[in-house]
Amino acid sequence: MKALVLAAGYATRLRPLTDETAKPLLELAGRPMIDYLCDRIDETSAVNELHVVSNSRFVADFERWASARQGRLRPLVHDDGSRCNEERLGAIADLRFVLEQAGLKGEDLLVVAGDNLFDFSLAAMVEFWRSKAGASCVAVQRCTDSERISSYGVVELSPEGRVIDFVEKPEHPASDLIATAAYVYGREHTALIDRYLAEGNSPDQPGNFLAWLCPREPVYGFVFTETWLDIGSSDQLREADELLRGRASLGDD
Repeated sequence: MKALVLAAGYATRLRPLTDETAKPLLELAGRPMIDYLCDRIDETSAVNELHVVSNSRFVADFERWASARQGRLRPLVHDDGSRCNEERLGAIADLRFVLEQAGLKGEDLLVVAGDNLFDFSLAAMVEFWRSKAGASCVAVQRCTDSERISSYGVVELSPEGRVIDFVEKPEHPASDLIATAAYVYGREHTALIDRYLAEGNSPDQPGNFLAWLCPREPVYGFVFTETWLDIGSSDQLREADELLRGRASLGDD
């Protein structure tokens, strides 16, 4: 299995912090945000290659980070060619770009957004996916804040855990389960990305491909209860930094 970290966005909501630094390279408790994510990928023994897609503006920064990272897997950085937010390819088009650029067609793929910060085990998610032959899966969490649910992609699951509906930012959520940007796609399903894009569907927001896929192919929800932080604002960035600094302090005692 190969892993892909989506890190080619421009994070305009976090400006001016992201004017000179890519969002996944912003520091939390003294380490780049993406390091915590790659630690989780390193713990996933099924993954034998780690790919990161960046844009041209920040690719040199990601390459410096990759060359210095001390982990089980050395990140392989890909430049999608865009230089500003208006030129961005979009997450799904970036996914296809790396599939072609790195020769990953025909591979099972773990895909995670580069600004994801979570405590659940990707290895456990992969094992869950392996128990569902011929399927893909998405990590989902229950959201107890009814006012926040409509800010996310909302998932409905069958009693067996299959995704039966996925709606991005619904006005009237039909479920309290929200999708995080962490997916395992079987090789038969990554092969459908070309068809998805050829039909004129949106190349952005990774959840859009999931919404298209789930009525056509089996997709299951991996439900986790551990911490997940959505870092979309400076306040959420500060919250994550304080949480990780607190954990580091406890670990030193």
